[in-house]
Amino acid sequence: MSDPIEKQEYNITVYTENQIGLLSRIAIIFTRRKINIDSLNTSPSEIESIHRFNIVINETEDVVTKLCRQIEKQVEVLKVYYNTNEDVIWQEMALYKVPTDIIADQVSVERLLREHGARAVVIRKDYTVFETTGHREETDTLIKVLQPYGLIEFVRSARVMIIKHSKGFNSKLREFEQAEPGEEVIENEFLNSRHKVFTM
Repeated sequence: MSDPIEKQEYNITVYTENQIGLLSRIAIIFTRRKINIDSLNTSPSEIESIHRFNIVINETEDVVTKLCRQIEKQVEVLKVYYNTNEDVIWQEMALYKVPTDIIADQVSVERLLREHGARAVVIRKDYTVFETTGHREETDTLIKVLQPYGLIEFVRSARVMIIKHSKGFNSKLREFEQAEPGEEVIENEFLNSRHKVFTM
């Protein structure tokens, strides 16, 4: 059981209607509390017309709980969940631009790239772009590996993640529709005891 006053990485998942201006309103909630967002990804969800925000912050559970409640007050927000890294499967994608002549002249560089699971996505006379996916530590390691060989450019995506024990938001919507007025619907049954339960 995690200590509620101990900071760690939390993954906040927000299901929303796709409305203009919602991102800025959510960002203001973090800004007012002087909380830094380490990663932010928006994408379509498994349900048509419903979008999903994945937000990563390093905070205490008490702060995260209050944030989630505040975000849920936004009219277009349908539901908010939070999870530790142990409760999710996550990846980040990274691109590395390196001089093509280095790759051609030094077999060791190509071997290092293969060892880190990198694959070429663009090959030009002056540069080659490699892509890899993994956790932050893995993509950071490859930066250090390539620096001595003239790494030209590096970029990393925001985190994408799936909740391990979630049944998906589709099932939650069906529960809401079937619930009698005033009936409490338990939503975070897939989270362990250290998480607070949010209800619609």
